[in-house]
Amino acid sequence: MIEKYIKHKSESRGHANHGWLDTYHTFSFANYYNPARMGFGALRVLNDDTVEAGKGFGMHPHDNMEIISIPLEGDLEHKDNMGNASVIKSGDVQVMSAGTGVLHGEKNKNSHAPVKFLQIWVVPNKRNVAPRYDQMTFDKKGRENKLQQILSHDPDDEGVWIYQDAWFHLGDLDKDFSLTYSLKRRGNGVYVFVLTGKISIGNHALDSRDGLGIIDAEEIEIKANIDAEILLMEVPMSF
Repeated sequence: MIEKYIKHKSESRGHANHGWLDTYHTFSFANYYNPARMGFGALRVLNDDTVEAGKGFGMHPHDNMEIISIPLEGDLEHKDNMGNASVIKSGDVQVMSAGTGVLHGEKNKNSHAPVKFLQIWVVPNKRNVAPRYDQMTFDKKGRENKLQQILSHDPDDEGVWIYQDAWFHLGDLDKDFSLTYSLKRRGNGVYVFVLTGKISIGNHALDSRDGLGIIDAEEIEIKANIDAEILLMEVPMSF
């Protein structure tokens, strides 16, 4: 089996600074359009957002998309027309299945510090479902030198779930530590996003906020060149 790698350096991402929002787009989004970057399989959006104190996104609609939010720093306040009102922080993972349609808004809960979070969109394998919301808090000790599963396709599996044959993991790796990830579904690909630090996958060296897509692999080995935090997303390449 011949593996294919797609590397996205941090500085090659789309970028927009709106004053209240400083955002980087790994894939085409909003005013950033790159025909070579329309997603990675079912992974459609990977946005790296920083929102200034007290600011946020007003109520806006989505449909037929699985939307995952992963706070990195600070407190993110969420409200939607399903009646959910919550605050998520580092260690939490939030998911919405937009389905037939949902309105939601997000803002920085704090008045003194920015909030940083990843917003990720995955194309679902089932359209026009009833909208749903969920969030979970994870013990960060569960990702020390291992991969902690935070999302899957199965409500009875670990983490939150979405309508897609996908699995997400977070890892917090010490310098020189190596681990192997075995794909859970044949035909899936893996996209690794480096949150902090430096890692190597095969001959590919990745720095903070770099991403690497791997296609046609059965397993991948990840080595931390310095202390590193990573997000690993396994998604279908055809859907």
